[in-house]
Amino acid sequence: MIDPLFWLGLSILLVACSLTIFLVAALPALQEIARAARSIEKLIDTLKRELPPTLEAIRLTGIEISDLTDDVSDGVKSATQVVKQVDQSLDSAKKQAKKVQVTTKSVFSGVKAAWKSFKRTPSNRRSSERLSPSQRRVMQYSHREDPHHQSNDISDLQSNHEDFEQLDSDR
Repeated sequence: MIDPLFWLGLSILLVACSLTIFLVAALPALQEIARAARSIEKLIDTLKRELPPTLEAIRLTGIEISDLTDDVSDGVKSATQVVKQVDQSLDSAKKQAKKVQVTTKSVFSGVKAAWKSFKRTPSNRRSSERLSPSQRRVMQYSHREDPHHQSNDISDLQSNHEDFEQLDSDR
């Protein structure tokens, strides 16, 4: 039969041919891999040079934005306090204006009442106002005994009530 050495030599020859064909086919791919590795190396070098300053600039920008945000926040707080103070001032001014208005109305009402009382004729005034204090006491005792005394007091009350109603309607 055939010599085993022959088969061994033939198989080694076939393996060698296969490896040669494989290497010839893989050579362009290996060259492309080497070229890609050099490009990656250049990219990494560029990133090493450019990335730290860029990251530092981004970090500084973030700090500046944070500072500006704090300043704006402080400004808003200050503006809010000013608005509150203005609002409180307006409220107190309104209250004071209302007090002045009420006081002014009271003063005018008092002046009107005084003017009406001043303009009243002496015959409308009670006669007891023109008497001395001792005569008034006697008059008071006699009025208590006088049955007409109540009607005089009632008519005085009615005239006073009418005066007050007139003052209220004048307001």
